[in-house]
Amino acid sequence: MEDRRDFFDQRAPHRVQESKRFYHRLLEHYCRFLIPPGARVLEVGCGCGDLLQALQPDVGVGIDFSPAMIEMARQRHPGLRFHVAEAGAFTSAEPFDYIVLSDLVNDLPDVQRVLEQLRGVAHPRTRLVVNFFNNLWRPVLALAENWGAKAPTRSQNWLSAEDMANLLQLSGWERIKQDSRILWPLGTPLLEGLCNRWLAPLVRDFCLTIFQVARLRPAVSPDVHYRCSVVIPARNEAGNIEAAVQRTPELGLGTEIIFVEGHSKDNTWAEIQRVAAQYPQRHIRMIKQQSAGKGGAVREAFAAASGDILFILDADLTMPPEELPKFYEAARSGQAEFVNGVRLVYPMENEAMRFLNMLANKFFGIAFSYLLGQTLKDTLCGTKVLFRRDYELIAANRAYFGDFDPFGDFDLMFGAAKLNLRIVDLPIRYRARTYGDTNIHRWSHGWLLLRMVIFAARRMKFI
Repeated sequence: MEDRRDFFDQRAPHRVQESKRFYHRLLEHYCRFLIPPGARVLEVGCGCGDLLQALQPDVGVGIDFSPAMIEMARQRHPGLRFHVAEAGAFTSAEPFDYIVLSDLVNDLPDVQRVLEQLRGVAHPRTRLVVNFFNNLWRPVLALAENWGAKAPTRSQNWLSAEDMANLLQLSGWERIKQDSRILWPLGTPLLEGLCNRWLAPLVRDFCLTIFQVARLRPAVSPDVHYRCSVVIPARNEAGNIEAAVQRTPELGLGTEIIFVEGHSKDNTWAEIQRVAAQYPQRHIRMIKQQSAGKGGAVREAFAAASGDILFILDADLTMPPEELPKFYEAARSGQAEFVNGVRLVYPMENEAMRFLNMLANKFFGIAFSYLLGQTLKDTLCGTKVLFRRDYELIAANRAYFGDFDPFGDFDLMFGAAKLNLRIVDLPIRYRARTYGDTNIHRWSHGWLLLRMVIFAARRMKFI
């Protein structure tokens, strides 16, 4: 241990110059994508503190076992707090929103011990952000070190992405998502942008740096329950309104049903009013939509909702309302922070989904899973569930994507992925519509979805 400390103390005078290399600018860029400004951030193995400063934290704390490194960090960044501490022994009275281990785990004598210790400075919504090098690059890195193009290192751990995921699991963490970045670590004009922005997402297995985002494995008491709001956008769905009320179960501490009538040409609005009067024992609220599209309906209803957990239920009832307790339990138990309904697992009723629609759904599921870094088998199922507190964060950060989504599903999914929420697919049995016609237009909406794939790629992957 003393040898390791002496090694880094001796490297401290060179650290500032080394941290100016283009590789470190790239790390800062990708970490800023994962970590929003204004958070409480702990960086373990902070070196001279430049990465921590680049994250613009509200509270920034850096620890390093090298006194020389910490002294340098204090001089460079007086607005941050730095401590000499072993990663496997650090404690704090206040937990952090984000914990960063950048290019550290390859050097740790006991990765599991450090990960276990960091649980003590995390709260249930803390995100652990880890990056480490791809072992395919070992020969290249060895050559770069011999030529003086890379900082010298001691013997490094042989960690694969699955090794790291396994250590997280053993230590009480859960990997949420993973991505690989940096195909060209040098600041070469044109070539750097071509390789790192456009080619790297296409050849992830060959990238230099692997990023993983994890959260604490949930341990929620079965006695913890929440109030719920079930939002039902309804356009030309008069024949389904009463069934929606009859079949939607009471969930948690109570359920409000919010109908949003979206410029119907039939008597949907009158039927909502009639049903609300006929079922006074149910907490039914009615909104006449002012905006356009299902996305606008969902936003208006979510803004008015009083529940802790927000549900979207399509008024066509092709997703049986009787299955909503499964979604509630997935969110309540902490297994998911965003629950996504999936129609493509169980057999469907005849006529429930046409063949070309099925192919399109499978394609978009694969595309969005790749773009968002989490599995999404079915992006177009209307049933999605999340906590209101998370929706409020998505809404507050909507400017990153803009007002681009008439459906509302992708606004929520993109926002959840950007916030590093744990997204879980929940299979449901998809039923055929019994009243009215679908509001989905296969070709025009399919073209719109393809445009959204391209849009998401530029905002989430090719950055």
